[in-house]
Amino acid sequence: MESLKAQGVQTIFGYPGGSIMPVYDALYDYTRGEKKAFDHILVRHEQGAIHAAQGFARVSGAVGTVIVTSGPGVANTLTGVADAMIDSTPVVVIAGQVGVGVLGSDAFQELDLITVAQPICKWVYQIRRPEDIPWAVSKAYYLAKSGRPGPVVLDFPKNAQVSKCDYMPSTVNFVRSYIASPLPKDDAMREAAALLNSAQKPLALVGQGVELGGAQEELKTFLEKADIPAGRTMLGLSALPSNHPLNVGMLGMHGNLAPNLKQQEADVVIAIGMRFSDRVTGNLNTYLKQAKVIHLDIDNAEIDKNVKTDVAIVADCKEALPMLTALVHKADHKAWRDSFAPLNEREQSRVIEKAIHPQSGPLLMGEVVNAVAEATQGMGVTVTDVGQNQLFATRYSRYHTPRSIITSGGLGTMGYGLPAAIGATFAEKERPVCVFLGDGGLQMVIQELGTIMEYHCPVKIVLMNNNFLGNVRQWQNMFFQKRYAFTHMLNPDYAQICAGYGIAYERVTDRNDLPAAVERMLAAKGAYFLETVIMEEDDVMPMTPPGASVNDMMLEKEANNG
Repeated sequence: MESLKAQGVQTIFGYPGGSIMPVYDALYDYTRGEKKAFDHILVRHEQGAIHAAQGFARVSGAVGTVIVTSGPGVANTLTGVADAMIDSTPVVVIAGQVGVGVLGSDAFQELDLITVAQPICKWVYQIRRPEDIPWAVSKAYYLAKSGRPGPVVLDFPKNAQVSKCDYMPSTVNFVRSYIASPLPKDDAMREAAALLNSAQKPLALVGQGVELGGAQEELKTFLEKADIPAGRTMLGLSALPSNHPLNVGMLGMHGNLAPNLKQQEADVVIAIGMRFSDRVTGNLNTYLKQAKVIHLDIDNAEIDKNVKTDVAIVADCKEALPMLTALVHKADHKAWRDSFAPLNEREQSRVIEKAIHPQSGPLLMGEVVNAVAEATQGMGVTVTDVGQNQLFATRYSRYHTPRSIITSGGLGTMGYGLPAAIGATFAEKERPVCVFLGDGGLQMVIQELGTIMEYHCPVKIVLMNNNFLGNVRQWQNMFFQKRYAFTHMLNPDYAQICAGYGIAYERVTDRNDLPAAVERMLAAKGAYFLETVIMEEDDVMPMTPPGASVNDMMLEKEANNG
């Protein structure tokens, strides 16, 4: 407990069990009375603990903390650990373990956590002696938050929990061979500036690294001086305000048409804090073949991993961007910027207007998201689950404040949204936290409504219910001859469920009732569950077909049953 206090931990998400009971016994004293240092949030499933810690970390910028028991307890967190690893989310999981003397004997609730966790976290360590606790905890938090952030797992055998020693504080701020923040090389900076200064059609691809580095203002200054339009990845959506004149939209399979197509025309592309995910690049054989590529990233492992780089800047973007800004010329690329407009207009008329302002028929996901975005004026925190709800929510939300998008990007974890939103409410007390869910993802973690009930979390839950696993259904429609194999879902009566948990509930089927319902949801002091009944075959467009080039992005659905 003293080691956690030394790291500035205030909020812990967890679930007790046999092998972690001594820790919980100590935690009891540190959550009340004169010793009070922590708020402990008892989730209803360990998966909820790790996702809540992720949501907390993504909004606050601090490290999320999870305490669980051994075996099935920590195994239930591992999906979230993998999710945090690929999305660079700083969390520390402290897991109970059987005593050192019975390790390897298949003791009750024993799991070889070191072997299982090692490939999916930044560091995993087994604390075998109480003397090692302060050092191990300090190193865990240092590694989780430094450099490219990520998850760390501490395996805590029971004998080390109950043995005694004198508490000796320890501070770890250096690990041999680990360079948390590499210094940008002058020659790389000069080469990058030379490319940008000679570019006629420069384009920036902005990722979550800008948010993680706290470099939002540095990014704006750089883009504005060099007059470079910028597309954003899904996780980087709030790195640049939605209404910024150089923001040209979202990259990716279901992003905006203009930035996806125009990147194939750019002569110089600078990727800032992004990893060239396959959902952004499409077919690598046709991606950016015409462009010189500058890649700025804190993690050297990302350089040349997917896309060949002409100039690599391995550094923290908050440090490197001002240096690059000083070297680039004041530029005017008006003709290039204006060339995005026809594609924007085409998408606006053929996709966006139909999605957010339909004239008839059942409710659509796009108009539900748009109604919330208009009511919050883009100042809320947008949380999503995974699937069509995620794609519509990220496309049609507005982002005017940093750290405003919380979603599972790389791993695509269904069930992420609700607990992540719970965690976000403990980090963000002023802005509304609105989570967009599909009926599939919600039912994976519906028990976390109990966490909302117990801790009065003011989560605004927007269920977009189409009685389908919508994204899989869309692919089945387009690529599998409409063979809807086990994607239709029978839903429960959410009104009765919410009544059982004491959560305010409302159901909307008519679009004329939607704006007032959204206002009531946002005005409510506590949690609110707004169920919107969505057209079953509502599809997310545009779309780059899987395995296709970004040049082949489709505005309308074209069934391909070949």
